[in-house]
Amino acid sequence: MQIRATILAILLPLGASAEQPLSVIEWITQRPPDGITYPVLNEPPVSNSIDHSTIDVSSLDAAVVAIGLVPGNVTGLPVDLWLGSDANVLSGLIAKVAVADYPAMQRLLYTLLLSETLPPSAHNDAETLLLARIDRLLELGATDPAQALIELAGATENADRFGRWFDATLLNGDEDKACAAMADAPHLAPDYAARIFCDARRGDWQTAALTLETVHALGVLPPADLSLLDRYLSPGIFEGAPPLPAPDGPDPLTFRLFETIGERLPTASLPRGFATVDLRDVAGWKAQLEAAERLTRIGALGPNRLLGLYSERRPAASGGIWDRVHALQRFETALETGSNDAVAKTLPEVWQAMRDVRLEVPFASLFAERLADLSPDDQSTKSLIWQISLLGPDYETPAQTPPDDTKRSQYLGALALGQPGLTKAPDATAQAISEGFAANPPLSQQRLLDAGQLGEALLRAIILMDSGARGNPGDLTSAMATLRAVGMEDTARRAGLQLMLLERR
Repeated sequence: MQIRATILAILLPLGASAEQPLSVIEWITQRPPDGITYPVLNEPPVSNSIDHSTIDVSSLDAAVVAIGLVPGNVTGLPVDLWLGSDANVLSGLIAKVAVADYPAMQRLLYTLLLSETLPPSAHNDAETLLLARIDRLLELGATDPAQALIELAGATENADRFGRWFDATLLNGDEDKACAAMADAPHLAPDYAARIFCDARRGDWQTAALTLETVHALGVLPPADLSLLDRYLSPGIFEGAPPLPAPDGPDPLTFRLFETIGERLPTASLPRGFATVDLRDVAGWKAQLEAAERLTRIGALGPNRLLGLYSERRPAASGGIWDRVHALQRFETALETGSNDAVAKTLPEVWQAMRDVRLEVPFASLFAERLADLSPDDQSTKSLIWQISLLGPDYETPAQTPPDDTKRSQYLGALALGQPGLTKAPDATAQAISEGFAANPPLSQQRLLDAGQLGEALLRAIILMDSGARGNPGDLTSAMATLRAVGMEDTARRAGLQLMLLERR
C-alpha cells in the first residue's frame, strides 16, 4: 500500500537553522519503516525519568514486539513509552484528548499513536492499546496510517483488527486487499454484506447472488441493507427506480455501496474519516477542497496537498470556499512577483480567509520562509508577516527581531527563544506560560514520570493544555512544565506561541 501524504508535521527541530521537517506520514511515504536512514524529529530523545530501569528476564516464547510505524530514533520517544500504565486508562485517554485547536498538540498525539512502542504489560493489554490507537487514527481521519498500523500488527489475527482494517481499506480505496484476505479466512467477515460485496468485487457474482438470496430468506440483514445489496448486484433491474433513502450514520461499506450504485452520499456530516474518500479524483473539485481543508485542519493531511488543490484551477464561482481559493491564488501571484506592495495588498485577505477555517499554521508552514525575505514599508504588514513567521517552521530567527517594542511583541519573541520569563507577560495566559517555563511538573505528573509512565504523562499533558487554553491558568502552567521536564522544549514553545497567536479562546 502506498501511504498518501497525510497528517501533520511532528515535533520540529530546535534551532533556527534546522530545515523544515517532514510530517510523520510524509516521512513514512518517503522513508518506509524498513528503510530508515536518518531522523526527521529534532526533539532530543525523551527520558521517562532519571532512574535506571530494572532488567526483567522472561522466556523468548513470551516476548512481545514493539508495534508502530515510526521508530524511536525518529520520534525521540522510548520504546517502553507505555510500560507501567493501565491499558484501559491509556485507551480512555487516547480516545478523549482534545487536539482540534492547536497543531502542536496534534503533532504530539500523532507521534504517540504512531511511535514504535511496546505494550503496557500483558497480551490483553497489547490488544486493548493497539485498538485504541487505531480507533483514534480513524477518528482523526488518518485512514492511511491506521491501515498501515493494522497491517504491521497483523490484520487477520482476529476479527476486531480485521473489521477496522476492512473499514480503512474501504475509505482508502484499497478494499481488494481486504477482500482477498476475507476469501482466505471467511470467518473474519464482519457480516454477510461484507462477504457479498467482496465476492462481487472478486468477480464471483454467482456466489454473491446465492449468498444474498440466502440472506433474504433468513432475514439476517435489515431491509435497508438488503435493498442496497439488491441494487448493487442487479443494477439493471432497478434502472429508473427512485433513489434509496439516505441512511443515518452509514458505515464505510454502506457508503461505498451507495457510491457504487451511483447514489453517492455527501461526507460533510459524516465522521472525519469519510473525508478521505473525497480526495480521490471521482469527487468534484469543491468536495476535494472541503475534504482537504477538513483533514488539514486536524493535521491528517499535509499542507502541500491542500495547496496543490487550491492551485489546481481557477474558481468559477464566488462565496464560501471559492473566496478562499481566489484569495490564496491572488496572494501566490503577488508573492511570485516579489513586490512588497502586491503582497501587502493580498496578505491580509488570505490570512483572514485562513483564520476563518483555522488553517493559520498550515499556511505559515507553506509561506513563512518566503514572506520573511520581504521588506515591506507598511508597519501593519511587517507585524503580520512577523506573527506568521512565529507560527512557521523556523520561529527562532524572526523572534530575534520583533517588529516593534510593544510588550506583546517583546514577550512573543522571548517565548520563541525559550526565555519568556525575561520579559513582562502582557496578559494572564502569557503569565501562566512563563510560570510553566520556570516550574516543575505538578505532583501528579511527576509521579508518573518517576514511575516511567511517560506516555500517560504526555497524554495528560495534552488534556492539561486543553484545559489551560479554556481559561485554567494552573493547568496551562502544569502542561508547559511537564513538556519541558521531559525535554520537549520545541513542543512547549510552539504550543505557547499558538496559544498566544491563534486566538482560539
